[in-house]
Amino acid sequence: MKKDIETEEVLNLLFSFMPKIAGENRLENLLETMADLGKQLVVADRCSLWLLDKENNELWTRVAQGLEGITLRMSADKGFVGYAVQTGESISIKDAYNDKRHNPTSDTENNYRTRSVLVIPIKDTAGEIIGAYQAINKLTPPLKGEKHSYFSERDREFLGLTAVYSGKTLESAILMNEIERTQREALFMMGEISESRSRETGNHVKRVAQYCRLLGKYYGMPKSELELMVLASPMHDVGKVATPDSILKKPGRLTDEEFDEMKRHTIIGYEVMKRSPTRVFQEAAIIAYTHHEKWNGFGYPNGLSGVDIPINGRICAVADVFDALSNDRCYKKAWPLEKVIALFEEEKGEHFDPDIAQILLDNIDRFEEINFKYHDEFIEE
Repeated sequence: MKKDIETEEVLNLLFSFMPKIAGENRLENLLETMADLGKQLVVADRCSLWLLDKENNELWTRVAQGLEGITLRMSADKGFVGYAVQTGESISIKDAYNDKRHNPTSDTENNYRTRSVLVIPIKDTAGEIIGAYQAINKLTPPLKGEKHSYFSERDREFLGLTAVYSGKTLESAILMNEIERTQREALFMMGEISESRSRETGNHVKRVAQYCRLLGKYYGMPKSELELMVLASPMHDVGKVATPDSILKKPGRLTDEEFDEMKRHTIIGYEVMKRSPTRVFQEAAIIAYTHHEKWNGFGYPNGLSGVDIPINGRICAVADVFDALSNDRCYKKAWPLEKVIALFEEEKGEHFDPDIAQILLDNIDRFEEINFKYHDEFIEE
Protein backbone atom coordinates (compact mmCIF):
# COMPACT_ATOMS: atom_id res chain seq x y z
CA MET A 1 0.00 0.00 0.00
CA LYS A 2 1.04 3.57 -0.69
CA LYS A 3 0.10 6.85 0.95
CA ASP A 4 -1.34 10.01 -0.56
CA ILE A 5 1.30 12.55 -1.47
CA GLU A 6 1.48 15.72 0.63
CA THR A 7 0.37 19.07 -0.78
CA GLU A 8 3.98 20.24 -1.10
CA GLU A 9 4.80 17.06 -3.00
CA VAL A 10 1.82 17.68 -5.29
CA LEU A 11 3.20 21.09 -6.21
CA ASN A 12 6.67 19.68 -6.81
CA LEU A 13 5.19 16.93 -8.98
CA LEU A 14 3.13 19.40 -11.01
CA PHE A 15 6.10 21.75 -11.45
CA SER A 16 8.28 18.85 -12.65
CA PHE A 17 5.70 17.63 -15.18
CA MET A 18 4.25 20.87 -16.53
CA PRO A 19 7.32 21.84 -18.62
CA LYS A 20 7.29 18.34 -20.13
CA ILE A 21 3.61 18.68 -21.02
CA ALA A 22 3.88 22.23 -22.34
CA GLY A 23 6.90 21.40 -24.49
CA GLU A 24 5.58 18.18 -26.05
CA ASN A 25 3.75 18.20 -29.39
CA ARG A 26 3.98 14.50 -30.23
CA LEU A 27 0.58 13.12 -29.36
CA GLU A 28 1.62 9.69 -28.15
CA ASN A 29 4.45 11.08 -26.01
CA LEU A 30 2.09 13.65 -24.52
CA LEU A 31 -0.50 11.00 -23.66
CA GLU A 32 2.17 8.92 -21.92
CA THR A 33 3.41 11.90 -19.92
CA MET A 34 -0.10 12.92 -18.88
CA ALA A 35 -0.98 9.35 -17.89
CA ASP A 36 2.17 9.06 -15.80
CA LEU A 37 1.43 12.37 -14.06
CA GLY A 38 -2.14 11.35 -13.31
CA LYS A 39 -1.09 8.00 -11.93
CA GLN A 40 1.39 9.56 -9.52
CA LEU A 41 -0.84 12.48 -8.59
CA VAL A 42 -3.83 10.45 -7.36
CA VAL A 43 -1.82 7.32 -6.42
CA ALA A 44 -3.63 5.02 -8.87
CA ASP A 45 -2.71 1.57 -10.11
CA ARG A 46 -3.45 2.60 -13.70
CA CYS A 47 -4.18 5.81 -15.56
CA SER A 48 -5.23 6.25 -19.18
CA LEU A 49 -5.95 9.15 -21.53
CA TRP A 50 -8.92 8.62 -23.83
CA LEU A 51 -9.50 10.81 -26.89
CA LEU A 52 -12.84 11.42 -28.57
CA ASP A 53 -13.20 10.51 -32.25
CA LYS A 54 -16.37 12.46 -33.08
CA GLU A 55 -16.52 11.25 -36.67
CA ASN A 56 -16.86 7.61 -35.60
CA ASN A 57 -18.45 8.31 -32.18
CA GLU A 58 -15.65 6.39 -30.51
CA LEU A 59 -13.15 6.83 -27.70
CA TRP A 60 -9.63 5.58 -28.35
CA THR A 61 -6.26 5.39 -26.67
CA ARG A 62 -2.80 4.02 -27.38
CA VAL A 63 -1.72 4.67 -23.79
CA ALA A 64 -3.55 2.33 -21.45
CA GLN A 65 -1.27 1.32 -18.59
CA GLY A 66 -1.28 -2.44 -18.24
CA LEU A 67 -2.19 -2.84 -21.93
CA GLU A 68 0.87 -1.24 -23.55
CA GLY A 69 1.35 -1.42 -27.31
CA ILE A 70 -2.36 -1.80 -28.08
CA THR A 71 -4.75 0.74 -29.58
CA LEU A 72 -8.07 0.45 -27.75
CA ARG A 73 -11.39 1.68 -29.12
CA MET A 74 -14.84 1.73 -27.62
CA SER A 75 -18.18 3.42 -28.21
CA ALA A 76 -18.23 7.02 -27.01
CA ASP A 77 -21.49 6.48 -25.14
CA LYS A 78 -20.47 3.39 -23.16
CA GLY A 79 -18.84 2.92 -19.77
CA PHE A 80 -17.62 5.45 -17.25
CA VAL A 81 -15.48 7.36 -19.76
CA GLY A 82 -18.35 7.50 -22.23
CA TYR A 83 -20.65 8.89 -19.54
CA ALA A 84 -18.15 11.60 -18.56
CA VAL A 85 -17.55 12.59 -22.19
CA GLN A 86 -21.26 12.73 -23.02
CA THR A 87 -22.29 14.66 -19.90
CA GLY A 88 -19.18 16.70 -19.23
CA GLU A 89 -19.27 15.56 -15.62
CA SER A 90 -16.41 14.06 -13.65
CA ILE A 91 -17.30 10.85 -11.84
CA SER A 92 -15.81 8.91 -8.95
CA ILE A 93 -16.91 5.32 -8.32
CA LYS A 94 -16.10 3.36 -5.16
CA ASP A 95 -16.67 -0.09 -6.70
CA ALA A 96 -17.16 -0.46 -10.44
CA TYR A 97 -19.01 -3.75 -10.06
CA ASN A 98 -21.81 -1.98 -8.21
CA ASP A 99 -22.43 0.31 -11.18
CA LYS A 100 -24.30 -0.84 -14.28
CA ARG A 101 -22.12 1.35 -16.52
CA HIS A 102 -19.17 -0.96 -15.95
CA ASN A 103 -18.49 -3.74 -18.46
CA PRO A 104 -16.52 -6.50 -16.69
CA THR A 105 -15.52 -8.19 -19.97
CA SER A 106 -12.23 -6.29 -20.19
CA ASP A 107 -11.34 -7.31 -16.62
CA THR A 108 -12.03 -10.95 -17.44
CA GLU A 109 -9.95 -10.84 -20.63
CA ASN A 110 -6.99 -9.19 -18.89
CA ASN A 111 -7.18 -10.96 -15.51
CA TYR A 112 -7.78 -7.68 -13.73
CA ARG A 113 -10.24 -6.40 -11.07
CA THR A 114 -11.44 -2.84 -11.44
CA ARG A 115 -12.66 -1.34 -8.20
CA SER A 116 -12.40 2.40 -7.71
CA VAL A 117 -12.58 4.65 -10.77
CA LEU A 118 -12.06 8.38 -11.31
CA VAL A 119 -12.87 9.99 -14.69
CA ILE A 120 -12.28 13.66 -15.56
CA PRO A 121 -13.39 15.10 -18.93
CA ILE A 122 -10.78 17.12 -20.83
CA LYS A 123 -11.87 20.20 -22.79
CA ASP A 124 -10.20 22.28 -25.49
CA THR A 125 -9.89 26.08 -25.47
CA ALA A 126 -13.41 26.40 -26.95
CA GLY A 127 -14.89 24.35 -24.14
CA GLU A 128 -15.49 21.30 -26.33
CA ILE A 129 -14.79 17.91 -24.77
CA ILE A 130 -11.89 16.20 -26.54
CA GLY A 131 -11.27 13.26 -24.22
CA ALA A 132 -10.95 12.18 -20.60
CA TYR A 133 -8.57 11.12 -17.87
CA GLN A 134 -9.34 7.74 -16.33
CA ALA A 135 -7.64 6.59 -13.12
CA ILE A 136 -8.29 3.06 -11.84
CA ASN A 137 -7.84 1.52 -8.38
CA LYS A 138 -6.63 3.80 -5.63
CA LEU A 139 -3.53 2.30 -3.97
CA THR A 140 -3.64 3.97 -0.56
CA PRO A 141 -4.86 2.03 2.53
CA PRO A 142 -8.68 1.92 2.83
CA LEU A 143 -10.42 4.16 5.31
CA LYS A 144 -11.64 2.62 8.55
CA GLY A 145 -14.63 0.40 7.91
CA GLU A 146 -14.00 0.22 4.12
CA LYS A 147 -12.92 -2.93 2.26
CA HIS A 148 -10.78 -1.02 -0.20
CA SER A 149 -9.70 2.54 -0.92
CA TYR A 150 -11.30 4.90 -3.40
CA PHE A 151 -10.56 8.30 -4.92
CA SER A 152 -11.28 11.36 -2.79
CA GLU A 153 -12.60 14.82 -3.62
CA ARG A 154 -9.01 15.98 -3.27
CA ASP A 155 -8.02 13.53 -6.03
CA ARG A 156 -10.87 14.78 -8.20
CA GLU A 157 -9.73 18.38 -7.69
CA PHE A 158 -6.05 17.70 -8.45
CA LEU A 159 -6.75 15.59 -11.54
CA GLY A 160 -9.29 18.17 -12.68
CA LEU A 161 -6.71 20.95 -12.45
CA THR A 162 -4.26 18.84 -14.44
CA ALA A 163 -6.91 18.22 -17.10
CA VAL A 164 -7.57 21.96 -17.41
CA TYR A 165 -3.87 22.79 -17.73
CA SER A 166 -3.16 19.96 -20.16
CA GLY A 167 -6.19 20.51 -22.39
CA LYS A 168 -4.64 23.24 -24.54
CA THR A 169 -1.43 21.31 -25.11
CA LEU A 170 -3.42 18.18 -25.90
CA GLU A 171 -5.55 20.14 -28.37
CA SER A 172 -2.39 21.36 -30.15
CA ALA A 173 -0.93 17.85 -30.23
CA ILE A 174 -4.15 16.43 -31.72
CA LEU A 175 -4.01 19.11 -34.42
CA MET A 176 -0.33 18.36 -35.07
CA ASN A 177 -1.13 14.66 -35.32
CA GLU A 178 -3.86 15.43 -37.87
CA ILE A 179 -1.48 17.64 -39.86
CA GLU A 180 1.17 14.90 -39.89
CA ARG A 181 -1.40 12.34 -41.04
CA THR A 182 -2.52 14.69 -43.82
CA GLN A 183 1.10 15.31 -44.84
CA ARG A 184 1.75 11.56 -44.91
CA GLU A 185 -1.25 10.98 -47.15
CA ALA A 186 -0.17 13.83 -49.43
CA LEU A 187 3.34 12.38 -49.74
CA PHE A 188 1.94 8.98 -50.72
CA MET A 189 -0.34 10.64 -53.28
CA MET A 190 2.62 12.48 -54.79
CA GLY A 191 4.49 9.20 -55.10
CA GLU A 192 1.44 7.52 -56.61
CA ILE A 193 1.14 10.25 -59.25
CA SER A 194 4.43 9.17 -60.80
CA GLU A 195 3.40 5.50 -60.67
CA SER A 196 -0.06 6.13 -62.13
CA ARG A 197 1.46 6.89 -65.53
CA SER A 198 2.70 3.32 -65.80
CA ARG A 199 0.51 0.22 -65.76
CA GLU A 200 1.19 -0.66 -62.16
CA THR A 201 -1.05 0.73 -59.42
CA GLY A 202 0.23 3.01 -56.68
CA ASN A 203 0.74 0.21 -54.17
CA HIS A 204 4.39 0.11 -55.26
CA VAL A 205 5.16 3.22 -53.21
CA LYS A 206 3.33 1.82 -50.17
CA ARG A 207 5.32 -1.41 -50.36
CA VAL A 208 8.62 0.41 -50.78
CA ALA A 209 7.87 2.57 -47.72
CA GLN A 210 7.15 -0.52 -45.61
CA TYR A 211 10.25 -2.35 -46.91
CA CYS A 212 12.31 0.75 -45.99
CA ARG A 213 10.79 0.71 -42.51
CA LEU A 214 11.84 -2.92 -41.95
CA LEU A 215 15.32 -2.47 -43.40
CA GLY A 216 15.95 0.72 -41.42
CA LYS A 217 14.65 -0.80 -38.20
CA TYR A 218 16.83 -3.91 -38.45
CA TYR A 219 19.79 -1.79 -39.54
CA GLY A 220 19.42 0.14 -36.27
CA MET A 221 18.46 3.57 -37.54
CA PRO A 222 17.34 6.01 -34.80
CA LYS A 223 13.55 6.18 -34.66
CA SER A 224 13.33 9.82 -35.77
CA GLU A 225 15.53 9.18 -38.82
CA LEU A 226 13.63 6.00 -39.62
CA GLU A 227 10.25 7.75 -39.59
CA LEU A 228 11.61 10.57 -41.76
CA MET A 229 12.87 8.05 -44.33
CA VAL A 230 9.56 6.18 -44.34
CA LEU A 231 7.69 9.43 -44.95
CA ALA A 232 10.02 10.48 -47.77
CA SER A 233 10.54 7.15 -49.56
CA PRO A 234 7.24 7.14 -51.52
CA MET A 235 8.64 10.02 -53.58
CA HIS A 236 11.75 8.16 -54.75
CA ASP A 237 10.55 8.12 -58.38
CA VAL A 238 8.62 11.38 -58.46
CA GLY A 239 10.94 12.61 -61.23
CA LYS A 240 9.31 10.09 -63.58
CA VAL A 241 6.49 12.57 -64.12
CA ALA A 242 8.83 14.13 -66.70
CA THR A 243 9.68 10.80 -68.41
CA PRO A 244 7.89 10.36 -71.79
CA ASP A 245 5.18 7.68 -71.95
CA SER A 246 6.95 6.10 -74.91
CA ILE A 247 9.80 5.21 -72.53
CA LEU A 248 7.89 4.70 -69.30
CA LYS A 249 5.42 2.24 -70.85
CA LYS A 250 7.71 0.56 -73.35
CA PRO A 251 7.27 -3.23 -73.00
CA GLY A 252 10.66 -4.10 -74.48
CA ARG A 253 14.28 -3.24 -73.74
CA LEU A 254 15.20 0.45 -73.79
CA THR A 255 17.76 1.76 -76.25
CA ASP A 256 20.85 3.50 -74.87
CA GLU A 257 19.30 6.88 -75.66
CA GLU A 258 16.02 5.93 -73.98
CA PHE A 259 17.84 4.64 -70.92
CA ASP A 260 19.79 7.90 -70.64
CA GLU A 261 16.48 9.75 -70.72
CA MET A 262 15.02 7.42 -68.08
CA LYS A 263 18.00 8.03 -65.77
CA ARG A 264 17.20 11.74 -65.71
CA HIS A 265 14.28 11.08 -63.33
CA THR A 266 16.75 10.93 -60.43
CA ILE A 267 18.07 14.41 -61.21
CA ILE A 268 14.64 15.90 -61.92
CA GLY A 269 13.18 14.57 -58.68
CA TYR A 270 16.16 15.89 -56.74
CA GLU A 271 16.07 19.35 -58.34
CA VAL A 272 12.34 19.77 -57.68
CA MET A 273 12.31 18.60 -54.06
CA LYS A 274 15.54 20.19 -52.84
CA ARG A 275 13.90 23.60 -53.24
CA SER A 276 11.70 22.92 -50.23
CA PRO A 277 13.19 23.80 -46.82
CA THR A 278 11.21 21.07 -45.02
CA ARG A 279 13.11 18.06 -43.67
CA VAL A 280 10.88 15.50 -45.35
CA PHE A 281 11.39 16.98 -48.84
CA GLN A 282 15.12 17.34 -48.23
CA GLU A 283 15.16 13.64 -47.28
CA ALA A 284 13.04 12.75 -50.32
CA ALA A 285 15.41 14.70 -52.58
CA ILE A 286 18.39 12.66 -51.36
CA ILE A 287 16.53 9.36 -51.79
CA ALA A 288 15.39 10.30 -55.30
CA TYR A 289 18.95 11.30 -56.22
CA THR A 290 20.78 8.27 -54.84
CA HIS A 291 18.53 5.18 -54.89
CA HIS A 292 19.98 4.08 -58.26
CA GLU A 293 23.60 4.37 -57.12
CA LYS A 294 25.41 1.04 -56.65
CA TRP A 295 27.73 -0.15 -53.91
CA ASN A 296 30.42 -0.90 -56.53
CA GLY A 297 30.25 2.59 -58.05
CA PHE A 298 28.58 1.63 -61.34
CA GLY A 299 25.19 3.20 -60.63
CA TYR A 300 23.76 6.57 -61.60
CA PRO A 301 23.59 9.56 -61.72
CA ASN A 302 26.97 10.21 -60.01
CA GLY A 303 28.70 6.82 -59.75
CA LEU A 304 28.93 7.00 -55.97
CA SER A 305 30.18 3.89 -54.17
CA GLY A 306 30.14 2.27 -50.74
CA VAL A 307 29.31 4.45 -47.77
CA ASP A 308 29.56 7.57 -49.91
CA ILE A 309 26.00 6.68 -50.91
CA PRO A 310 23.68 8.05 -48.19
CA ILE A 311 22.16 5.34 -46.03
CA ASN A 312 18.60 6.21 -47.04
CA GLY A 313 19.54 5.80 -50.71
CA ARG A 314 21.17 2.42 -50.01
CA ILE A 315 18.10 1.21 -48.16
CA CYS A 316 15.68 2.44 -50.82
CA ALA A 317 17.78 0.75 -53.52
CA VAL A 318 17.21 -2.66 -51.91
CA ALA A 319 13.52 -1.95 -51.29
CA ASP A 320 12.88 -0.66 -54.83
CA VAL A 321 14.63 -3.52 -56.62
CA PHE A 322 13.02 -6.18 -54.42
CA ASP A 323 9.61 -4.77 -55.25
CA ALA A 324 10.35 -4.42 -58.98
CA LEU A 325 11.48 -8.04 -59.20
CA SER A 326 8.64 -9.41 -57.07
CA ASN A 327 5.80 -7.84 -59.09
CA ASP A 328 4.67 -7.70 -62.71
CA ARG A 329 5.91 -4.76 -64.73
CA CYS A 330 5.15 -3.69 -68.30
CA TYR A 331 8.45 -5.20 -69.46
CA LYS A 332 8.45 -8.46 -67.41
CA LYS A 333 6.50 -10.87 -65.23
CA ALA A 334 7.16 -11.18 -61.48
CA TRP A 335 10.15 -13.35 -60.65
CA PRO A 336 9.80 -16.44 -58.44
CA LEU A 337 11.02 -15.81 -54.90
CA GLU A 338 13.93 -18.23 -55.31
CA LYS A 339 15.22 -16.22 -58.28
CA VAL A 340 14.87 -12.94 -56.35
CA ILE A 341 16.84 -14.38 -53.43
CA ALA A 342 19.55 -15.66 -55.78
CA LEU A 343 19.97 -12.19 -57.31
CA PHE A 344 20.38 -10.51 -53.93
CA GLU A 345 22.88 -13.18 -52.86
CA GLU A 346 24.86 -12.48 -56.02
CA GLU A 347 24.58 -8.68 -55.91
CA LYS A 348 25.25 -7.98 -52.22
CA GLY A 349 28.53 -6.11 -52.15
CA GLU A 350 28.14 -5.31 -55.86
CA HIS A 351 24.85 -3.54 -56.55
CA PHE A 352 23.74 -3.40 -52.91
CA ASP A 353 25.18 -2.54 -49.51
CA PRO A 354 26.02 -6.07 -48.29
CA ASP A 355 24.68 -5.47 -44.76
CA ILE A 356 21.33 -4.15 -45.98
CA ALA A 357 20.96 -6.90 -48.58
CA GLN A 358 21.67 -9.46 -45.86
CA ILE A 359 18.92 -7.98 -43.70
CA LEU A 360 16.50 -8.57 -46.56
CA LEU A 361 17.68 -12.16 -47.03
CA ASP A 362 17.55 -12.92 -43.30
CA ASN A 363 13.99 -11.61 -43.03
CA ILE A 364 12.61 -12.53 -46.44
CA ASP A 365 9.34 -13.86 -44.99
CA ARG A 366 8.55 -10.44 -43.51
CA PHE A 367 9.09 -8.78 -46.88
CA GLU A 368 6.90 -11.36 -48.60
CA GLU A 369 4.13 -10.60 -46.10
CA ILE A 370 4.26 -6.91 -47.04
CA ASN A 371 4.28 -7.76 -50.74
CA PHE A 372 1.18 -9.91 -50.27
CA LYS A 373 -0.62 -7.37 -48.08
CA TYR A 374 -0.18 -4.55 -50.61
CA HIS A 375 -0.41 -6.69 -53.72
CA ASP A 376 -1.80 -4.98 -56.79
CA GLU A 377 -3.14 -6.07 -60.13
CA PHE A 378 -1.16 -5.45 -63.27
CA ILE A 379 -3.30 -3.48 -65.72
CA GLU A 380 -3.19 -4.72 -69.30
CA GLU A 381 -3.59 -2.14 -72.06
